[in-house]
Amino acid sequence: MKVIIVGAGPAGLTTAAALARRGHRVVAIERDPGPAPDGSWHRRGVMQFGHPHGFRPQVRDLLLAEWPDAWTAWVELGAVPIDLPRPGAAPLVGVRSRRSTYERALRRAAADVEGLALEVGHVDGLVERAGRVAGVIVGGDLVEGDLVIDAGGRASRLSTSATVGAGGDTGMAYVTRGYRRHRGAGLGPMAGPVAWAGILDGYQAYVFPHEHGHFSVVIVRPTADIDLSVLRRVDAFEAACRAIPGLADWTDPARAAPTSDVLVGGRLRNVYRSQRGRPGLVAIGDSVATTAPTAGRGVAMASMQIDGLLRLLDDGAEPTTVATPYGEWCDVWIRPWVQDHLTVDAEVVASWQGADIDLTRPLTSAAIVAAARADERITRHLGGFLAMTQLPASLAPAEPLARAVYESGWRPPVSEGPTRDELVDLIDAAVNGTSTGRGAHMRLSA
Repeated sequence: MKVIIVGAGPAGLTTAAALARRGHRVVAIERDPGPAPDGSWHRRGVMQFGHPHGFRPQVRDLLLAEWPDAWTAWVELGAVPIDLPRPGAAPLVGVRSRRSTYERALRRAAADVEGLALEVGHVDGLVERAGRVAGVIVGGDLVEGDLVIDAGGRASRLSTSATVGAGGDTGMAYVTRGYRRHRGAGLGPMAGPVAWAGILDGYQAYVFPHEHGHFSVVIVRPTADIDLSVLRRVDAFEAACRAIPGLADWTDPARAAPTSDVLVGGRLRNVYRSQRGRPGLVAIGDSVATTAPTAGRGVAMASMQIDGLLRLLDDGAEPTTVATPYGEWCDVWIRPWVQDHLTVDAEVVASWQGADIDLTRPLTSAAIVAAARADERITRHLGGFLAMTQLPASLAPAEPLARAVYESGWRPPVSEGPTRDELVDLIDAAVNGTSTGRGAHMRLSA
């Protein structure tokens, strides 16, 4: 069959390669031409391209199974496989890498996939015939296909048959900056194999190591906290890094140098779009599910979707009707992760504003996982959830144990570092040369 894939980001290009390797004729249409001749690449319309990523085992596993040349190219560009320990089971393998390095590897490998054509252009709309999607319009020209796959991302408007089954604003915003450790400096402090994480009073901070000494620093805040929005300024961001012990070691000029400006991540939403079986059209990746980057699930969920769609097609599902069983599969295996984000992120934002954990409601997955610090019996229930091989509902047996922990008065410890109010004063002093004391209270927008 002939397949048209709209979008050549990770979801679109991996799907395209997997289908072409099965003997199908595939055209991937992408408006971004790829890296410039000098090697620079400013991915248009992809806010998260230069932002930090954590790659879960699903990403590597899919490439090894469906497109091993892409995995080889990624490793050659510096991707670092890391063991992710699991309680009572063999470790899984994640990957340290920048998103840009990952996409470069996919573009490089795609050039050698027989049957895959990557064309630069903008898809203006869909074409329907006899009650099914039969192709797309690109620059005024018709490109026909037996199946159209919408991998256009969270802003795609092609999947008009999809409905928002779950969603909402996260109430979070973040700033991030890229750095590179000097040769011989090694890693800074880590809270685990993936990142350093600081859960502080009124905000959070993270460090994600990547390949070849690169790493990203992230500070997450409530969207409504106007005072902390100044962190988008370099002087404010650097002041915060100096003040937060975990970040200070990583960003010490004697050990590392910045490689980017301060980048802003805003308008973060958790959204799941249910497909309604529009014949000849399937959505995949962020066109189906978009989550806040705080748990690093986005590319993993896209990899899971690709695997689910390929299995259906391999089992004989018809291209014109595959959206229906695929949509049902996504309802079962993808939607719960978005719903999990909705509850967890809401709880985090409430805690930043001083709310205590609500024991009158079911505990969130994050609360259950955190309680394992106080009761190791909880740990044996976490492996499948943390690996995303079992849905959030798999934590149900651990909920009573975690509830008892919180009812005893235990709360997760706060990381070392300034409170939100202290941080406001510190960054205000860095920006204005003096402290105004604005941090004495939290100013929230309406």
